[in-house]
Amino acid sequence: MRRHILTMARGPGQGYVGQGLGIADVLAALYFHELRYDPQDLGWPDRDRFLLSTGHYSIALWAALAECGVLPLAELVTYGADDSRLEMSTLDTTPGVEIVGGSLGHGLGQGVGMVLGLRLSRSPARVFVELSDGEMQEGSTWEAAMSGASFGLDNLVALIDCNGIQADGAIVLDMEPVAEKWRAFGWDTDEIDGNDMAEIVRALQRARGETGRPKAIVLRTLPGKGVPTLERREKAHFVRVDAHEWDDLTAELEREAEMAQ
Repeated sequence: MRRHILTMARGPGQGYVGQGLGIADVLAALYFHELRYDPQDLGWPDRDRFLLSTGHYSIALWAALAECGVLPLAELVTYGADDSRLEMSTLDTTPGVEIVGGSLGHGLGQGVGMVLGLRLSRSPARVFVELSDGEMQEGSTWEAAMSGASFGLDNLVALIDCNGIQADGAIVLDMEPVAEKWRAFGWDTDEIDGNDMAEIVRALQRARGETGRPKAIVLRTLPGKGVPTLERREKAHFVRVDAHEWDDLTAELEREAEMAQ
């Protein structure tokens, strides 16, 4: 998936590469270990739903959907191009996408609404909502958090990407302690290394419990994970890279992958 992310951004010479590399492990764990869905029947009523609230993380979602067979691998090179289905922020007209992303702070509320609708239809489906530490500065996020706990939505899972950056650098408002806040709002809460696959899988398994409370997993991720040059970049939110640098970044990723084996 990380190789796909670099390949996608290479075409336009820019993209949300830092976030994509940072969240890639989480999406891999979701799509290959946890979600109940059928790539051949994306409208299956009892499918689990994944809502990418931070729509500009789409570059990682496109990589995951391509690896799952929902999108053609050859289409990834159209990322960000005119008339491409693979926008830099998600649109629900793209196969495998549940909501329009980009208007930050609304994904969790949409997730609450979906779970309530699924409850009415007696569906066993679960709803996973990815949101960011930056989005926690939006009051609508906390209104949704209160609602989820009040309604006892234990098939709702919030995946909170805490990478410490926003558009222009570090998080503007101090959101710590993140896990304690979610616990105070009535959510069963885990806090883990969001770039450790084994930890992510275990946390998702724990979140299956029918406790009468929604679940929150606080994921500490590193923007640019897997490419040391990008890991050290102060402003990794939106990355612009000169054409000759892509080969160097790809070589770094391959070296890191070999060392991790």
